[in-house]
Amino acid sequence: MEVNSRLRERFVRLCEIRSPTGEEREVVDTLAAELRALGLEVSEDDAAGPAEAGAGNLLARLPGRGEEWAMFCAHVDTVPHRGRVEVVEDEGVFRSRGETILGADNKAAVAVFMELVARAVEAAEPPPVGIELLLTVAEEQGLRGAKAFDVAKLRSRHGFVLDHAGPVGEVIVATPTQQKILADFAGVEAHAGVRPEDGSSAIAAAAAAITRMQLGRLDEGTTANVGIIRGGTSGNVVPGHCGIHAESRSLDADRAAAVAGQIADACAWGASEHGCDVDVRIEELFRGYEIPSGSPALALAEAGLRSAGVEPVRTAIGGGSDVNALRLDGFECVLLANGPDAVHTADEHVAARDLDRMLAVCEGIVAAAAEAPAPTGEA
Repeated sequence: MEVNSRLRERFVRLCEIRSPTGEEREVVDTLAAELRALGLEVSEDDAAGPAEAGAGNLLARLPGRGEEWAMFCAHVDTVPHRGRVEVVEDEGVFRSRGETILGADNKAAVAVFMELVARAVEAAEPPPVGIELLLTVAEEQGLRGAKAFDVAKLRSRHGFVLDHAGPVGEVIVATPTQQKILADFAGVEAHAGVRPEDGSSAIAAAAAAITRMQLGRLDEGTTANVGIIRGGTSGNVVPGHCGIHAESRSLDADRAAAVAGQIADACAWGASEHGCDVDVRIEELFRGYEIPSGSPALALAEAGLRSAGVEPVRTAIGGGSDVNALRLDGFECVLLANGPDAVHTADEHVAARDLDRMLAVCEGIVAAAAEAPAPTGEA
């Protein structure tokens, strides 16, 4: 497979631009300028406000020879990190030199898409179908950029999101619904050594509630977790406040909601047992989906993989991506694995050859989209 030095250089440069959620301005401006320099039509939407992001989503277009379009999507924000990202390449694998993330989630995909359109611009003729790039913000914090994007702006019938940390070839056909549960326990403060009987411990109430919850893997498609517990002011004070942050996920949306309700019921019981009040808030962060086997987007994704010499592997995962938000709004798209590993950690890495492979996959999707039959009614 061709080694693309420009793609690799661009990937390093993008990773070294700081862009945690809420700080996307510099990378969005950089990408917009480079896309315009390539001659693409570029617009930024008004998602920054509702998405609580540092910039809006970018939508860029490169017309093709026909009327058909294909959309490719990635997010530009990263999880929070301290310090500056400095990328090193060791035996064909990109890593961070220090204790930061690398940022391959999701700049590996962004770099691939930038090279996809750059190569199309340099070709002797326009691509066989038009290419739309959707570069979203605030994905790492609840898919907020994609949720704020208006899918009616898209000309494409199908989209392809490269944002799964798995081996190239995995095609995600099912993801869960995630419910977030926030519970605030309110007790009564008292001096722990003088009159503890006058107090009601919010921490004890939260702890009792947690012991009543079913956590971990509840069945093959369902999980539940309490990830954060915070409370109290001092070791000698009966704590008057404690908050917990929990979640439930399930491939069955009703099951996810039911488990969230059970967690809320456990919180109410724990508060009652320890003379406290509790306020529980439940929010659906994203809705799961199952892609039908006859999906045109799925067929195009698998055709693109095979054209690059990769056999597709259909799989279900326990996380979410922009696909969850876009499909909920009625836009047919599919999530592909693109090679990064250990994302969100200082061990994050991606093989250079996977960047080249995903570029070949995307070019294969574009070619396959040009040969796809005209719609007679969407699947």
